Amino acid sequence: MATIRDVAEKAGVSVATVSHVINGTRRVAPQTAERIRSAMQELDYQPNSLAQSLRTRRTNVVWVLVSDISNPFFATFVRGAEDAAIEAGYSLIVCNSDESAAREEQYIRLLRQRRVDGLLVSPVGDGSGAPIRAIARSKTPYVFVDRKPEFVPGDAVLSENVDGAEKATQHLLGRGHTRIGLILGIPGATTTEERLTGYQIALEAAGIPYDASLVSYGSYRIEGGKRAASALLSFAEAPTALFSTNNLMTIGVLREIGQRGLEIPDDVAVIGFDDLVWAEMVTPRLTTVCQDPYEIGKEAMHLLLERMQGRGGTERREIRMPVELRVRESA
Repeated sequence: MATIRDVAEKAGVSVATVSHVINGTRRVAPQTAERIRSAMQELDYQPNSLAQSLRTRRTNVVWVLVSDISNPFFATFVRGAEDAAIEAGYSLIVCNSDESAAREEQYIRLLRQRRVDGLLVSPVGDGSGAPIRAIARSKTPYVFVDRKPEFVPGDAVLSENVDGAEKATQHLLGRGHTRIGLILGIPGATTTEERLTGYQIALEAAGIPYDASLVSYGSYRIEGGKRAASALLSFAEAPTALFSTNNLMTIGVLREIGQRGLEIPDDVAVIGFDDLVWAEMVTPRLTTVCQDPYEIGKEAMHLLLERMQGRGGTERREIRMPVELRVRESA
């Protein structure tokens, strides 16, 4: 196995010069640096990453902690973050809290024990738990994604949730629906509260009183969405439209409607939040509020890279990514 001395000898330079090229600790003439890289490639020399991290105090590793990796939204988000990270010379470690506060605490404790350069995190629930507050007290740069804790300072990249929910509700109102069932995720989470706000704004603008009995919670899960739809559709005066604010819950909603033998949109109209491939494949094709998780991932990583490089100032930034209502056949 080749050593750093072998590289130095082949390139005709000192070991210190090779080290400066590997670690970026001092400027080396371009021709010399290229000669060293060629020698490394010819000898198949692999720098000791652990030793590098001890010298430079950097690992070139970013942790991503998501709340539910089974949700296609987060899988696509991770892809966007990964592409931006690789372009900048970083790699990712992805962890899944699975909406569990205990698992979130376990991962964040592990994070604080190990050396990483930054963290992208989608908090469990409303993000009020002790693990998230511990992140804020640490020296590790971090950016919140999808959800932003109310009382924990931090940069965040979020969707225009209020706007998306308002547009969806306006669309249903425009189709003549006045009893619109709303299926939300986890109480207190940014996505939940903001999408509820957008729904309420649209109702108020239309002069329709807000009815809390038409709001049900599905915990961002398929079975939760099914239970929420069942509760709403069991009313004597059932809603004529359902607005499901997460893609997994929407699957549950569609299952419940199918099991009841109801027709979409004749018996009940449906709008989902998140536009994935299957939205075009179901019959009838699903009307959705479209987010762009890939771009959210890239934007979040770019913001984190700024923080890791000491740029961006002291003011916390909140970036809102636009959403779009894609009207199809279900509503």
